Amino acid sequence: MELAAMGPGASGNGARTAAAPDSALGPGVSLHAYDIGVLVVYFAFVIGVGVWSSIRASRGTIGGYFLAGRSMSWWPIGASLMSSNVGSGLFIGLAGTGAAGGLAVGGFEWNATWLLLALGWIFVPVYIAAGVVTMPQYLKKRFGGQRIQVYMSVLSLILYIFTKISTDIFSGALFIQMALGWNLYLSTVILLVVTAVYTITGGLTAVIYTDALQTVIMVGGALVLMFLGFREVGWYSGLEQQYRQAIPNVTVPNTTCHLPRPDAFHMLRDPVSGDIPWPGLIFGLTVLATWCWCTDQVIVQRSLSAKSLSHAKGGSVLGGYLKILPMFFIVMPGMVSRALYPDEVGCVDPDICQRICGARVGCSNIAYPKLVITLMPVGLRGLMIAVMMAALMSSLTSIFNSSSTLFAIDIWQRFRRKATEQELMVVGRVFVVFLVVISVLWVPIIQSSNSGQLFDYIQSVTSYLAPPITALFLLAIFCKRVTEPGAFWGLMFGLAVGLLRMVLEFSYRAPACGEVDQRPAVLRDFHYLYFALILCGLTAIVIVTVSLCTTPIPEEKLARLTWWTRHHPHSELDKEAHEGPSGMSEMPSAEHPVGGGEAANPSQGREQCGASHRSWGKLLWGWFCGLSGAPEQGLSPAEKAAREQKLTSIEEEPLWRSVCSINAVLLLTVNVFLWGYFA
Repeated sequence: MELAAMGPGASGNGARTAAAPDSALGPGVSLHAYDIGVLVVYFAFVIGVGVWSSIRASRGTIGGYFLAGRSMSWWPIGASLMSSNVGSGLFIGLAGTGAAGGLAVGGFEWNATWLLLALGWIFVPVYIAAGVVTMPQYLKKRFGGQRIQVYMSVLSLILYIFTKISTDIFSGALFIQMALGWNLYLSTVILLVVTAVYTITGGLTAVIYTDALQTVIMVGGALVLMFLGFREVGWYSGLEQQYRQAIPNVTVPNTTCHLPRPDAFHMLRDPVSGDIPWPGLIFGLTVLATWCWCTDQVIVQRSLSAKSLSHAKGGSVLGGYLKILPMFFIVMPGMVSRALYPDEVGCVDPDICQRICGARVGCSNIAYPKLVITLMPVGLRGLMIAVMMAALMSSLTSIFNSSSTLFAIDIWQRFRRKATEQELMVVGRVFVVFLVVISVLWVPIIQSSNSGQLFDYIQSVTSYLAPPITALFLLAIFCKRVTEPGAFWGLMFGLAVGLLRMVLEFSYRAPACGEVDQRPAVLRDFHYLYFALILCGLTAIVIVTVSLCTTPIPEEKLARLTWWTRHHPHSELDKEAHEGPSGMSEMPSAEHPVGGGEAANPSQGREQCGASHRSWGKLLWGWFCGLSGAPEQGLSPAEKAAREQKLTSIEEEPLWRSVCSINAVLLLTVNVFLWGYFA
């Protein structure tokens, strides 16, 4: 396998990281013609689905592009909820943590089931009733003012670029480099371009349908690998025996870091000495998961694209069932990998680890790729590489689409109040191009940073910045007394405390095996899941205290914006506030073709579409940006009101409401049984 060529920006450490997989995988790992055939078919299929759904989609309107025309059924939503969350980072990170510490990390996935149901039953009804496209937009309607909306939009975009996009690209590219020996930069750029093309042209419809396809490929391929891995170690009982004996040949004298954890097969661990203490796993993690599943634009946008509330609930239930699987097809194969290759995956000597995978802290991150490349037969290896690409592309497209939504609706509109719908469509698409460029530039930086610390980095950044947002949304939905100053100062307090801990975390590195832990006690003995729980509580106290000292928001302004007022009729104030394309009244549904603001602003449409009257270039640009030449159909006030009613309706047919609720109860029963069985 040839050494990946290093770009001029990468440091020496990056070069070691790039060269490292050579020793981990052994020489001569190459792809067979069948594998390449599988990959070609996969790419052709994905691009086909992307193009088909782009053509089908209503792409010329805000509702059509950013919310898939509010026309999605439950099954693509459920599949998309799963695949936008399971990126390549999760495959490598979960399997790596499983290899290092056992089953407990699977609790991160099982916890999500509860929060997905909370999303469908508690949060989405409020968001639909409020008639919003983005989460910061909800906060603006709920509290008034601009500063919370802008702060939330900017913070979300920063979190996406620095945690989600960068780690997914890094782990996906690392996997491709280990499996194919391609240049890291080339493979990243190819993947990004393919994903960007259908995200930009097709909007959310294309993203959700391709996500549904990627989910099928991902689950199928990962289950095959799980089966092969278990067969190799002698099923679950064999895994228990072999994992406990998975000790590398070279160890660090007078330490115990080479020994597998005695509680590796328990989910609930000691609250003080456990690596993932059980109160943290159940309560602290719930704080982070509430941010991720119930208030994060990437996930919520999928549920908001549902035809009706019942479809959104059905999507949550399907997503919940799918989130039970990663424990079996990611975490356990990670443990199998350590049992089979203790010297590489379980290495503890910093110098040997540095040689194997370029990280001194340990090499558990290579657990999943190592298993794929050594166990998968010809043809299926191509399938698994397709699985990793599916994981990477589905999570990236979701983030690209949601980021462009946030930027166009919450940030761009703030500076251009009179922006036409066409302008927002073009701005959203251009922003995706900007994100792709940033992502490519970011790769060498991540590559030279230590991959061993990469996943701690995602979780820790999230656990320091997300808890205040969780506290704010919970209070906004359930507590009518909360006011704008309370919300704003609570967020600022939470940000200050979170950043303080984050700076400490990055100033002191975790010790390698045999080194003395010199971190201050607040880092060493205070688990980040406990920190998340306490930060959420403190933020809530600040929000409530400041709110009680300020004048309450009048009841009539809260119509349809909280859990208690979600069924109230629309207030007059609300109707007046709906000017500009971000209001739901201007949010065209699928059956309302819009030529943007061309009737109102002909010069702008002509400028954007290029100069010559009916040139091919103009037609292509118009298709790419979803601009139709048709003049806007004027709607009478009565029609507008009727459509508004339909878009913000949270009525359900009694039959489907019962079906969804019964399924949710079944799902929770399965979930509780699994927790009990592995606890």
